[in-house]
Amino acid sequence: MVTAGTSFSRDADDPESNRPADYSGWRCVFNPLWCYYGFIIAVGALTLFGLMMVFSSSSVDLVASGKSPWNQLITQTGYALGGAFIAFVLSRVPVKFFRRFAAVALGIAIVMQLLTMVPGIGSSAGGNVGWVHIGSVRWQPAEILKWAVCLWMPTAILAMRKTKLPTVKAWAVPIGVFLLAFGAVIVGKDLGTAMIVVLIGASALLVGGLPISWFLGLGGLGVVGILLLFVTGNSNRMSRILAAYGTCTAEQAQGVCYQSIHGAYAMASGGLTGVGLGNSREKWNYLPAAHNDFIFAVIGEELGFLGALAVVLGFVVMGWCLINIAMHHRDAYARMVIMCFVVWIVAQALVNIGVVVGLLPVMGLPMPFVSYGGTALVMCLAAAGTAVAMARTQTDIKAALAKA
Repeated sequence: MVTAGTSFSRDADDPESNRPADYSGWRCVFNPLWCYYGFIIAVGALTLFGLMMVFSSSSVDLVASGKSPWNQLITQTGYALGGAFIAFVLSRVPVKFFRRFAAVALGIAIVMQLLTMVPGIGSSAGGNVGWVHIGSVRWQPAEILKWAVCLWMPTAILAMRKTKLPTVKAWAVPIGVFLLAFGAVIVGKDLGTAMIVVLIGASALLVGGLPISWFLGLGGLGVVGILLLFVTGNSNRMSRILAAYGTCTAEQAQGVCYQSIHGAYAMASGGLTGVGLGNSREKWNYLPAAHNDFIFAVIGEELGFLGALAVVLGFVVMGWCLINIAMHHRDAYARMVIMCFVVWIVAQALVNIGVVVGLLPVMGLPMPFVSYGGTALVMCLAAAGTAVAMARTQTDIKAALAKA
C-alpha cells in the first residue's frame, strides 16, 4: 500500500530528483497521487450531482408537455453510463496512441463539424448551426472537436520543435490547422463554443513556447475579430451583449433580457441554503433552458449559496488536481494535453457561471458534467478518461498504481 505522506520520486530534473518528496501535512495538496484520485472523485461527484439536478430542473416542463418526469433523467443517465464506459476505456489507452492518431481524430472532427452546414443533415438551435442530425441520431460535433484539438495541438507543437525550419514556417502548421478548426465552428455562428476552442488553442500555444510577442499579436487580432463578429453578426447576438451590460427596457424584459432576468431571480431567491431540492419556482416554465445552459440558476435557487459554492469548489478541485499533475509530469505531451483539458472544462464552467450571474452575455454554453446534453456529457467524460490516461504515466502515480 502507499502512504499519503511520501512519494516514490520527484519529476524535476535536478540532482535531488531521486529523493522522496515530502507530502505530509498541508503539502498533501501537492501530492500527484492524491490529485489523481481527487480528480476522479470530482468528476464522478459532479456527474452524479448533474443527474440529480437534470431531473429536478426538467421534470416540471416534461409533465406540462405530457411526458414522463423521468424522461430526461433516464436519457441523461444513459449518456452518463456510455460516457463512463468510454472514459474507462480511454483511461487505459497508451499515451503514444493518442499522439499517433491525434491528427486523424482532428480531421474527422473538422469534417463532422462542417457537416452541420449541409442542408438536410445540419440543424440549428438558439440561432447557432451546430448539430448533425442523421435519422434519429443527433449530436454536436463541436464537442468532439474540442477533444481532438486538445490532443492534436500538443502533437503539432512538439513535432514543430524538432524541425529546423525558420520560426515563421515552423509555427505555420499548428496555427494554420488550428484556425481551420476554429473556422469550422465559427461558420455555424456558435460564438460561445468558438471562444472555448480559442482558449484551448491559446493555452497550447502559450505552454508550447510561442514567442510572447507573437502570442500578444495573435491575441490582439483575435479580439478584433471577435468584436467584428459581434458588430457584423446577427442582431440577436448584439442585443444579448447590450442587455448584459446595459439597461433592459420593458420590451426587452420580455425578449432578449428574459432569460437573464429570470436567472437572476432564481439566484436571488436561493439565499444561503436555498428553497429546497425540487422546490424551484423559476423552473415552472419561467426560466428557459433551466435543465441546460441555466441549470446553475436552479442549483442556486434550490440549494442556495452553499450548493452553488459546492459546485464551484468541485471545478476548483478538478482544475487544481490536473494542474498539479501536469506540473509534476515529465512527458511534455501529456503535460500539454492535461493543461488543454483544464482550460476546456474549467473555463467553460466559469463562462457558464458568469452568464448565469450576469457577468457575461448569454452564450448557450452548458456546464460541464452537470447540464443536460448527450454529446457534451459524453465528451467531457471522454476528456476526463483521457486526462486519467495521461496522469497514469506520471512517475509517482505510475509507481503507486503498480504497487496497489
